[in-house]
Amino acid sequence: MIQMADIREWRTHDVVDARGHRIGELEAVYVDTSTDEPAMATVRVGLPTRHRLVFVPLDGATVGPGYVKVAHDKALVKQCPSIGSDDVLPAEDEEAVFRYYDLPYQPGANGERQLARR
Repeated sequence: MIQMADIREWRTHDVVDARGHRIGELEAVYVDTSTDEPAMATVRVGLPTRHRLVFVPLDGATVGPGYVKVAHDKALVKQCPSIGSDDVLPAEDEEAVFRYYDLPYQPGANGERQLARR
């Protein structure tokens, strides 16, 4: 299981898929607001002058020396809804990220976001 205390150390680690193919560089970790557990990460992908951030679920992820291995294939992750490298995921786009990975989306009882950046 991924430990919450370690997430600050993950920044700039390579993110690789289950076969070890490099997807990109870990930019940020988002926690589930109902559990405060790591739920998603943003991965910096693209050309050096045109980076974007894609989201990938952290369920089944493992952390090794200098990398985070995710359970999703590189091609799938790279096609996920993305944001600009200086942007924040708009609340109205959050559900689309969950839907892309066939994950249930459950905002808070008062409409609070399911994800919070750490």
